[in-house]
Amino acid sequence: MAANVTNSETFRRWTVGAARITRVLELPPLNGDPADFIQTTKDEIVKRNDWLCPHFSDEEGNITLHFQAFIIEASGKRILVDPCIGNDKERDIPEFHKLNGPFLERLEAAGLRRESIDYVLCTHLHLDHCGWNTMLVDGAWVPTFPNARYIFAKAEYEHIRSDDHRDSIAVMGDSIRPIIDAGLAVFVDADHVIVDEVRLEPTPGHTPGHCAIVISSEGQEAIITGDLIHHPVQVAIPHIGDNFCWNQDMARSTRRTVLERVADRNSLLLGSHFSGPTGIYLKPEGDAWIVDEATFAEVAAQARTPA
Repeated sequence: MAANVTNSETFRRWTVGAARITRVLELPPLNGDPADFIQTTKDEIVKRNDWLCPHFSDEEGNITLHFQAFIIEASGKRILVDPCIGNDKERDIPEFHKLNGPFLERLEAAGLRRESIDYVLCTHLHLDHCGWNTMLVDGAWVPTFPNARYIFAKAEYEHIRSDDHRDSIAVMGDSIRPIIDAGLAVFVDADHVIVDEVRLEPTPGHTPGHCAIVISSEGQEAIITGDLIHHPVQVAIPHIGDNFCWNQDMARSTRRTVLERVADRNSLLLGSHFSGPTGIYLKPEGDAWIVDEATFAEVAAQARTPA
């Protein structure tokens, strides 16, 4: 049975059994050459534009990506997944450098005040998935979600802690260490159960401790991908990776395993960087899959303002 969907330009909302999931955008959609992000070409995108365009690509083969967070409401708890890039942070990528955006205002407009968040989960610790862990107050980085426990997979934390890449050092300093110093960090195994309806699932490859988030309720299931999959074209050519992977071979194997399960169970696939309907269903196409276009009809049939 398909999840119910509500969409708008800033928000999108689904129900999965008794659980509710809300997507909140941080940035305007990013449109660009696929080769800047994933290991494919505009020509390969155009070949599939019968189902990619206009939701996920344009007619010239440029792809569209979102930067967004998901908030799960399940078992009486609010769980924020992948708190985006964050304001005021010094980053080498110009589009991410010292943002001054309305992300927190958008959360509140969706009825999700930052003080109401019980858990914060990061699928992995790249800078665009954990930035709003903290906010700048009087020159100091403090936890954005003061009443939350921040859940970190042990393997992911150990990886970034030992990584001397400039981005990793910056993320440790302004988005992770302040959480630890505040006593809000919880280090868990990669299959940790958050509440009865929400758990982590190890999906290593993009990073060593990368996790997907699985929401299961009343016979329905949704999976938040993190960077296991960057763009829907990867369901059709799952052997292609992205340009930011720690281990391409491992990521390729993990991606196919997850996609097989998603298709077999008719799960809702919530792509952390997917544009368009954001949540998609799959149907078989040869030895891979394509997006089930019924997804688009379902989204279009819903109201534009979250209930």
